[in-house]
Amino acid sequence: MDTQPSSLTSIASIVTSMTSVAIGNGMMLAYVPFVLTRSGAPEWVPGAAVTMVAFGGLVGCVIAGPMIRRVGHARAFSCSMALVILSALTISLGMHPILWVLARGLYGAAGNTNFIISQSWLNHAADNHWRGKAMATFYMAYVIGLGTGAWLFGQIPAGGNLPPLITIFFTALAILPIGLTRLPTPPPPAKVSIDIPMVWRSSPVAFIGVLAAGGLSMVVQGFTPIYAAANQVSQGDVANLMFVMQLGLIAIQYPMGTLSDRIDRRLVLIGTCLLIVAAGFFAISATFANLLLLMVVFALFAGAVETVYSIANAHANDRTDPADFVPLASTMLVAWSAAATLVPMLVTLLTPVFGPRTFIYAAMAVAALYALFVLMRLRKRDEVPADERETFELKSAQVPNAGALIDAEARAE
Repeated sequence: MDTQPSSLTSIASIVTSMTSVAIGNGMMLAYVPFVLTRSGAPEWVPGAAVTMVAFGGLVGCVIAGPMIRRVGHARAFSCSMALVILSALTISLGMHPILWVLARGLYGAAGNTNFIISQSWLNHAADNHWRGKAMATFYMAYVIGLGTGAWLFGQIPAGGNLPPLITIFFTALAILPIGLTRLPTPPPPAKVSIDIPMVWRSSPVAFIGVLAAGGLSMVVQGFTPIYAAANQVSQGDVANLMFVMQLGLIAIQYPMGTLSDRIDRRLVLIGTCLLIVAAGFFAISATFANLLLLMVVFALFAGAVETVYSIANAHANDRTDPADFVPLASTMLVAWSAAATLVPMLVTLLTPVFGPRTFIYAAMAVAALYALFVLMRLRKRDEVPADERETFELKSAQVPNAGALIDAEARAE
């Protein structure tokens, strides 16, 4: 295998591919809930579409490793892109609610496979001294791509099939940089081996934090456009709202992450959860008549939710022996996917009873319960000294840390 250091241009091919994927994904994250909510489909359908994305991601966790081991990273990436295209093509054929829900599940499976391939490839290709910066660039580029896709949705007609066709275009475009890359093929990812007792012994706060973050992220990111569309917010304003929410991730996560490198991460997690509760309270109190204020509130809401995920991951790495990084990464990935499936499912079932704001109540409840749990754990165990911790890295709960399966394997050797 070629062992020459990878060039910046080669690394950029991975980031460019996944940013192109993110643009299409961001468009569909806004388009599908908006159209389903306005279409007169049964009330449960938009929420089911959100749930199926996460459930598909759980399936992707299981099938991605065997697929990569069988055909290699490059072919598996092309196959997963083909599944994304098939998902968007199904949606482009017209309004068929059940087919749309199934198509979103297919996208979820392909999406997690994409993350495992791209992150593991990036981890393998980047040199040790700048791997963290490379991953941070990857996450930031992906999140900006999501926001750009949401913004583009506001610039085109929602009627017809133009949004899914544009998604197909950006997804097909994403195949080219990876297909033409000269990067050496990384080793296959470690098996998804679940070891909940080990992870719990290492850090209950991190394990419960990833569970909370999975539910919080899918609920806030998935149900916000449904909530806005149900309140007759225009297509352009829904698109702007989704765009601003992605910017909130960067604005909140960097200062909170830096703070968590200097003080007990658990205190920062509690503060972040309180910020989620406060943002939820203002989201309930504010009306769409003051859309600018509501955009700021939801940007804080989304940014705080994503921060729980990144700090919980950092806390887990602080407390886990390098020899256990593979089962840690596997368990956290599956835990995130499971929670991201179950919490939106419950919100979908409860929305007809408690109304369209149910997802806000659910996010506030999850954040409050997690803050209480962390507060109880503060009395049980001392924090790792600052000089023994890993440096905080920007992560997004919308991009589960699948690549850690490779990185963990390398570090454990």
